[in-house]
Amino acid sequence: MMTTGSAVSADLLARFRAIVGDKHAITDGDEKAPYLIEERGLYHGKTPVVLRPGSTEEVAAICKLASETRTPLVPQGGNTGLVGGQIPHHGEILVSLRRLDKVREVDPSSNTMICEAGVVLANAHEAAEKAERIFPLWLGSEGSCTIGGNLSTNAGGVAALSYGVARDLVLGLEVVLADGRILNGLSKLKKDNTGYDLRHLFMGAEGTLGIITAAVLKLMPKPRSVETAFVGLASPEIALELLKLSQSSAGSTLTSFELIADIAVQFALQHGPGLRAPLSDAHPWYVLMEISSPREDARSLIEGTLEAAMEAGLVDDAVIASSLDQRNAFWTLREVVTPAQKCEGGSIKHDVSVPVAAVPRFIAEADAAVVKLIPGARPVAFGHLGDGNIHYNISQPVGADKAAYLARWHEVNDVVHAIVHKHGGSISAEHGIGFLKRGELPRVKDPVALDLMRALKRTLDPLNILNPGKVV
Repeated sequence: MMTTGSAVSADLLARFRAIVGDKHAITDGDEKAPYLIEERGLYHGKTPVVLRPGSTEEVAAICKLASETRTPLVPQGGNTGLVGGQIPHHGEILVSLRRLDKVREVDPSSNTMICEAGVVLANAHEAAEKAERIFPLWLGSEGSCTIGGNLSTNAGGVAALSYGVARDLVLGLEVVLADGRILNGLSKLKKDNTGYDLRHLFMGAEGTLGIITAAVLKLMPKPRSVETAFVGLASPEIALELLKLSQSSAGSTLTSFELIADIAVQFALQHGPGLRAPLSDAHPWYVLMEISSPREDARSLIEGTLEAAMEAGLVDDAVIASSLDQRNAFWTLREVVTPAQKCEGGSIKHDVSVPVAAVPRFIAEADAAVVKLIPGARPVAFGHLGDGNIHYNISQPVGADKAAYLARWHEVNDVVHAIVHKHGGSISAEHGIGFLKRGELPRVKDPVALDLMRALKRTLDPLNILNPGKVV
């Protein structure tokens, strides 16, 4: 059996190239480079060739040949993953799905859209918009991430509070299996009790069980009114009370509720071009909240919510966006937080979730533990309070050596993840396991669940050629 470090012979390489054509088989080092470096710069991969198939049939042919020759493959979408799952670490052939970029169908009557795996998320939004619908998966990387990658990692985003995560937004999948067979499950049916629901096996599997090539996505009616507010308050505990109040007053129309520490806002304002502080004074914590209503009542809902919150002493200051430009500025500030941290030196990152009620305790305990471990470390917490998903990043102490600080990545992870585990949380809320967290999975996953995951891998990919060394 071919190992992940084995070389691909020239003859075999030529057979793979012939499937997609020389134009779409990249072997030049400089041209391969963008596919081999992930966004954080933690991993630099290697591959003899980047194959860029243009159809499901070509993906199937690649998998069939890989199965016959026991050649490992790494599927890749927009290369925006943050745990190294899309990188060929040991010389595997990389299969880029970006050319599968067609929106095959938009069906407003059934509120569905069929997108191929390489459709960029922003383009999916645009296609839905033209039909007076929305596809409610919103991510900061929407200009480059792809539908296949979103589904393979079960992406979350800022609207999961109301609409759910990626797997909640899919009715059917088309998947190429390890042996080259095509699973044609592009069903629009909401009700289908004809056996196992196979689609959920492949979403969140990070390409280890099959390669998603297309999906039937759920569309939602376009809201008639949307209102966005930026709120200053004293603590995560108070933010949690504001969340409860907002859900009581706005119900399912509360579509986003983002918690942001002041240090994150200050980083964004300092390093983000042209950004302005939404509020006149700084506050220890902020909430970016949005209400999206099918009626023309979003303004009254958000005003009523904030008035009640101020009367209850929960909100110190707030501003409601008065224009689309101001709304976009609020969201830009939120999205700039992550890239702004790069300007502050090394950042050790965590994508975790705990029960919503435990978020304030988690943040307080993690802050204390991290600063005790590394005096001067700067915790930067932000994320989706509405679903308990916090991006708990720690910037290096001012003036510290970046390389020495980042060398403590796993040491810091152990401390933070122990607190996550204590509160019944998850070490991966929306980024996946990939390569980065694979070694930690056995310590946090139920052993029976892990055995079932491994059994599924052996059944669907007995030769271990699909994204080997990732997840399980």
